[in-house]
Amino acid sequence: MKFLLLTLITHTPDPSTGDTETARQRLRRVVHSATLAEDLGYDGFAVGERHEDPFISAAPPVVLSHIAAVTERIALFTGVTTLSLLDPVRAFEDYSTLDNLSDGRLEIIIGKGNGAAQAQLFHVTTDDQWDRNREGYELFRQLWESESVTWEGRFRPSLTDAKALPRPLQPRLRIWHGSATSYESADYAAQHGDPLFSANVTNPIEPYAELIRHYRERWETYGRDPADALVGAGTAGFLVTRTSQEALDAYRPIFEARQAVARKFHVPLVFDTVEDFAARSSALIGSPEQVLDKVHRYHEQFGHEVIHLGADGDGLTEKTHRESLELFQAEVAPELRARIPSRPLGADRYPSGVPQ
Repeated sequence: MKFLLLTLITHTPDPSTGDTETARQRLRRVVHSATLAEDLGYDGFAVGERHEDPFISAAPPVVLSHIAAVTERIALFTGVTTLSLLDPVRAFEDYSTLDNLSDGRLEIIIGKGNGAAQAQLFHVTTDDQWDRNREGYELFRQLWESESVTWEGRFRPSLTDAKALPRPLQPRLRIWHGSATSYESADYAAQHGDPLFSANVTNPIEPYAELIRHYRERWETYGRDPADALVGAGTAGFLVTRTSQEALDAYRPIFEARQAVARKFHVPLVFDTVEDFAARSSALIGSPEQVLDKVHRYHEQFGHEVIHLGADGDGLTEKTHRESLELFQAEVAPELRARIPSRPLGADRYPSGVPQ
């Protein structure tokens, strides 16, 4: 199994101190988290894309390019790239540049996006976001793999013998399709032979397991080898300590602060207490033994090879956050790596080196 740390770059008061960082401080902390992830042996680091409060993650390729400059090995992910909001040509230019600067460590997860702000900022609504996402993917893929593209669609001007630059380093970028609830995304990923990344962060396991089963069924329907299907899954929270009670006590103010933010932004609440959250959600909160047990239980349903863990230590001291990351790597990750085979990520996909 492979492990990513993911941040959506939330910009809210710290649950413990009540202090709010400046945007500069918050973004610098993301870069520090990425270098720490590499130092501790994590496989990848992912930056989300959001265009509304309480996030400041509007420009993943900019943040990831900075991270590429201060790291050497770790795979760089988006989580997700909202292609429904972007001009595919401009997105290609950004990510092809990042692919070169990172020496081929890039993988992206695409999604249609959500949230009311995108309708205001980009005039993309629930009525057309899926069509925009599909069209954006198809043009982005063509631009990546062909030096000359002639194309016509609904949502941007047509192209005739267009050459987008710079040309990417990787001959075929791995594009994951992210989904929280969309069966269309799962079907589309299977149709194109792409991996699926289940968000897996809001509800108990059942709806996500059903989504992944649908993906695997559609994968076979399109005539593909079941062994080639690749699945990743998220986690709703992350804190590993020596004892379960220590983890619950430390995570309680973080959970309560998130509940308050959800109420402020009118997000439905699914779990009433931190104990309920730790027990029934995908959150990995507890002792190493508890975390191992939960990952194995989820893997029985998902068959996933990659999981993302929270990169941010909001509400924790820097010491507690680092100890949690270290404890996971020391006592959880080795067993999961040994028991659950997984395919390489980033530049490791090219054992003889990415073509220069």
